[in-house]
Amino acid sequence: MTRHDLSPTETAAPDAATISLVGLTTEEADPRFAEIDRMSVGNLAALMNDADATVPTAVALALPSIVPAIEATALRMKAGGRLIYVGAGTPGRIGVLDASECPPTFSTPPEQVFAIIAGGLKAIVSPCEGAEDDPAAGASAIDAAGVTSLDTVIGIASSGRTPYVVAAVARARELGALSIGLSCNRGTVLSEAAEFGIEVLVGAEILSGSTRLKAGTAQKLVLNMFSTIVMVQLGKTYGNLMVDVKPTNVKLRARALGIVRTIAGVSRDRAEAALATSGNNVKLAIVLLRTGCSPEEAGARLSTVNGNLRAALEEQ
Repeated sequence: MTRHDLSPTETAAPDAATISLVGLTTEEADPRFAEIDRMSVGNLAALMNDADATVPTAVALALPSIVPAIEATALRMKAGGRLIYVGAGTPGRIGVLDASECPPTFSTPPEQVFAIIAGGLKAIVSPCEGAEDDPAAGASAIDAAGVTSLDTVIGIASSGRTPYVVAAVARARELGALSIGLSCNRGTVLSEAAEFGIEVLVGAEILSGSTRLKAGTAQKLVLNMFSTIVMVQLGKTYGNLMVDVKPTNVKLRARALGIVRTIAGVSRDRAEAALATSGNNVKLAIVLLRTGCSPEEAGARLSTVNGNLRAALEEQ
């Protein structure tokens, strides 16, 4: 297999004459899909669905590399570190999506889990494809974020060779951060640059080279695992209930009310009253109802166990 030979510490932006996409399965043209422009909508939809169904299996095969990376991430975050995604194009947008869901789901501050995308915020909605070719910008973005040894940086690149992402991960590793590379090819430069290399081998796309498809789906599944499992490890859930949810709209207020009623085993009126007393803090409301202590005592009880609701309820 041939592979792009960009060094993780290289600072010069490559051009088309200096790279090779040969050997990247995500760039291959699969003959099974050679006639898609002649297919009916129904047949093509079925074919795409069949192709997408292979992604969870590819993720499952990568679990031996995913699990230790999540465990290491949880340890850093328990010590006060941050989770930072870095990507370009579609992988960058997937990182932004996953990070942006953490504050409403787990009440994390925006700076605890966030994403860096090549080209900046404008690249989220407007293509900024050239930005991915600038390794110096990737390294600088890590410096600008003030990355430390407590942080975890996950570089996401379908090809595993995106210069911006490789350089960002290499710089994060130099700074002592936990560095993880997530790609969809085998034996990538990104994996070499990172302490933990995760390679989810989804194979050729139904539309050759369009890695927003199976590769993008795989990346979303893996990032779902990272953010969700780490937050469970941090005590952000009670069983499978989102006890750190922020009730900021009608749906979330109804969800918060249901969670309080389920865990505390009380009527709707009592749950509403407890939420009002607690300032819509779900965990505080539950401790109030389950223990009968004052709001101050309930707050102290949660504080001593770092906000872990189960531990607070079991504390004698």
